[in-house]
Amino acid sequence: MHRTRKVLTMTVLTACAVAGAGAGPAAAVGGPLLPHPGPEGLVWVEEQIGDGGVASGGAWAGLPTVLTVACVGGGDVRVTMQSQESEVAALSVDCPAGTAGVGSVTMGAGVVRSGSFTIGVDASSEEIRWSLTVTQPE
Repeated sequence: MHRTRKVLTMTVLTACAVAGAGAGPAAAVGGPLLPHPGPEGLVWVEEQIGDGGVASGGAWAGLPTVLTVACVGGGDVRVTMQSQESEVAALSVDCPAGTAGVGSVTMGAGVVRSGSFTIGVDASSEEIRWSLTVTQPE
């Protein structure tokens, strides 16, 4: 229960940080590209446009971590994840013009260290819509 409250708190704080960071306007057209990750979620960025990223906390080294990215709009996004200032994941996702492209990377327990992490999203076009989730399945 304590972990769930902490995760929900960090998700809300992250959403506020992303919204205020000027990472690009959110667009509600077409609904979310990725569904809410539920209780295993550390982060859910419902939707952004163009370049952006997120910073969060609440990761636990004792669980695997899954980073999932979806995008649409033509082009691609390059995504990097850092944990305690070390790069732990990188992936590129093709963003078709009509349907969402999805990419995911799973990191074993201990790869993402306990505490904070950051994710950067570099979109090849400022027209690309993207969404991401970070989960730690138990």
